[in-house]
Amino acid sequence: MTKRKAAIIGSSGMIGQRFAHMLHGHPYFEVVAHCASDRSEGKRLSDVWRLAETELGDDLGERIIRATDAGDLVEDGVEVVFSGLPSDVAGGIEDDLADLGMAVFSNASAHRTDADTPILIPEINNGHLKALDAQKKRRRRGGFIVTNANCSVTGLALGLKPLVDSFGFADIQVATYQALSGAGYPGVPSVDVLGNILPHIPKEEEKMNSEGRKILGSYENGAFVDSAVNILASCTRVNVRDGHLEAVFIRNENMPDAEEVASTLDKFVSKPQELGLPSAPVKPIVVRVEPDRPQPLLDSFAGTPERARGMAVTVGRIRAGAGSLRFFLLVHNTIRGGAGGSVLNAELAHREGVL
Repeated sequence: MTKRKAAIIGSSGMIGQRFAHMLHGHPYFEVVAHCASDRSEGKRLSDVWRLAETELGDDLGERIIRATDAGDLVEDGVEVVFSGLPSDVAGGIEDDLADLGMAVFSNASAHRTDADTPILIPEINNGHLKALDAQKKRRRRGGFIVTNANCSVTGLALGLKPLVDSFGFADIQVATYQALSGAGYPGVPSVDVLGNILPHIPKEEEKMNSEGRKILGSYENGAFVDSAVNILASCTRVNVRDGHLEAVFIRNENMPDAEEVASTLDKFVSKPQELGLPSAPVKPIVVRVEPDRPQPLLDSFAGTPERARGMAVTVGRIRAGAGSLRFFLLVHNTIRGGAGGSVLNAELAHREGVL
């Protein structure tokens, strides 16, 4: 099978590096350009690599980072762009690339509220790809942008999907304990977070609700229709390298017991698993029965096969009774909640004939 030519923009950042690792040797996409800002131009990937747990082979480490030039990507025949750009600079650059006919899969928040741009989690809302019909029409050469969700929302929405569908839950409260890598590199100053917890992440709590409602909602008659789910969040930054831990609280008059909740989560599969997408975990939700799981150190890289490491959400400490449900879930914020989410989105678009 001929692979589609791809580029990574924002290659020197944490998400860009995750893209490079996950797309190396990918069966659908061939990365022909690693792009970043002018200050990184000419450096090798090995010069900027910060993924301590990931071995960087010479073939990937010697790749040279280029300046981000849309015209050059057109000349290279790039069809698909994976964006790890910061949100404050992503919007215009991603628009330019989409207007030139490229399919942009973005980790940034710049376009998540656009009326014709899906926030896609393939196990949840693959039908939202229909919105791209309208988006393609307004762009000069038929390109488009698909975003993934905020890293905390990704894990929460995936854990909620089978429960909302099965039991009609709508009143959700969540407290998050978010890893340092969610702030990028070098991230939070050590003097601020060492032996400390930061109880405010700007705009994070608002995103949890607005993005969650859009993702769990539907696409009908050419418009997104938000879910009735209401998510009340309190978000903190903790001294953990990778993995967002979330404590979820749900109230409902007719609450199933913990065993039924666990079974519902454990059995959940969706279109990515049915299609056998390369980065789709065999089990998108892993249920742990131990009383002290999930833990970021032990469970952040949940997911099989090897290409899907870090793509599964782990749920544990499920407690139900007296009209309430409590559990913890864990999501790898820069894989499932970051680059891996966009890679899976692109795989779905490829298989569904959207590209």
